Amino acid sequence: MSNPFTGPGRQSAGTPSLPTPPTGWPIGSYGTYEEAQRAVDHLAESDFPVQEVTIVGVDLMLVERVTGRLSWGRVLGGGAASGAWFGLFVGLILGMFTPQGSWLGPVLVGLGTGVVFGLVFAAVGYASTRGRRDFSSASQLVAGRYDVLAQPKHAEEGRNLLAKLAMRPPSAQ
Repeated sequence: MSNPFTGPGRQSAGTPSLPTPPTGWPIGSYGTYEEAQRAVDHLAESDFPVQEVTIVGVDLMLVERVTGRLSWGRVLGGGAASGAWFGLFVGLILGMFTPQGSWLGPVLVGLGTGVVFGLVFAAVGYASTRGRRDFSSASQLVAGRYDVLAQPKHAEEGRNLLAKLAMRPPSAQ
């Protein structure tokens, strides 16, 4: 996995003390991250010094996709389920430390307590919204476009390689 805080012109050992903007000249611009990643893969296959390349997401936006409607039944069911998992986990841990292997009691107590607390916390959380948010959703940070940058001494070579990639027929890419 790469570190977005390292690269040419930036501290290479550890994370910098302050965020640093990307450096380099644009050599390609793509509509999706997958396309930008494919371009960098092409550069790597062409023996381009990819350690001097940066993919920059431009025009960032937070996208919230609604996944469903919330009701008291769904909220309480989800709270009970998550509480049950946590209670089961705590019960199993406590069961490991009980004498003579009598682990069933702590597991059942943990499970029951977890369900009760899960129900209570879910009910309090949902009631506190007072109907202002009766849906579930998933949020994602996406960019309007992804620019591939290279350091100036390699920018022209990078542009030429990416131009050759763009001229290939779609099936060859």
